[in-house]
Amino acid sequence: MKHWQSLSWMEPEQILDVARFAEELGFEGVFLSDHGIYPLELQAPYPYSPDGKPPMNPSWWYPDAWTTLGAIAAVTTRLRFSLSVYVLPLRNPFEVARASGTLDILSNGRLALGIGTGWMKDEFDLYGVDFATRGARMDEMLAILGAFWRDGIVEFHGEHFDFPPVQISPAPGREVPVYIGGGAPVALRRAARHDGWIGAGNTLEEVPRVLAELAGYRVALGRTMAGFETVIAITTPFEDGHLDELESLGMTATINAPFAFTLGERSTLDAKKRNMEQYARRYL
Repeated sequence: MKHWQSLSWMEPEQILDVARFAEELGFEGVFLSDHGIYPLELQAPYPYSPDGKPPMNPSWWYPDAWTTLGAIAAVTTRLRFSLSVYVLPLRNPFEVARASGTLDILSNGRLALGIGTGWMKDEFDLYGVDFATRGARMDEMLAILGAFWRDGIVEFHGEHFDFPPVQISPAPGREVPVYIGGGAPVALRRAARHDGWIGAGNTLEEVPRVLAELAGYRVALGRTMAGFETVIAITTPFEDGHLDELESLGMTATINAPFAFTLGERSTLDAKKRNMEQYARRYL
């Protein structure tokens, strides 16, 4: 079982120290969260809570993904990094292809692109991007990104993106691993077509069902779960034996929860390190 550390919503000035410490302790990688913009008066319901209210608020930090991941890559040597999750259809595919491809090269292949369609309609409206077509836009963007990563030169003619042959260089020469977030069946089916799935938070009892659904979608595609990453944050108490059981069902990784949830909205660097040490002693 692999273990990732969430860096979501933590104090930006502590991020690099926490990333270095995560590498020292033996964590597999670290996650950031993403929103392009956060309205002060949110209208969209949050899909992962019973009352539709998100656990975060506009004052919680969302540092720029590519700047921050680049800095993490520069101060670590082994640690992997991803996003949980990057709102891909909100963005321009050319910019994402260049940023992700460059980062993958400079980090020696340590990037996994964690993406989702997004849930916050307010954000799409502010960007001037159609919310209703975000899934179809993301599927086209993934085809475009994969081609840029492999070859650097792409021509594409789709419903949402249409352009002649263009080049982005340098290209990593390989497809960056793509992990899809989201709990709806359409998100699980999309994840099964790619390299992994990132959960938004599941109870211990929910995980076997989700793993079975993912395995079923993989089988329908003629694939197995071999090499497919399932990175799942467990929201209820668990023991080592639970992780062993879930690993046998196809779960490959879990996440040490955001410090905002375990230590409060603000906490010292020392408190974060003690939290990580306790987790490492118990699970790593």
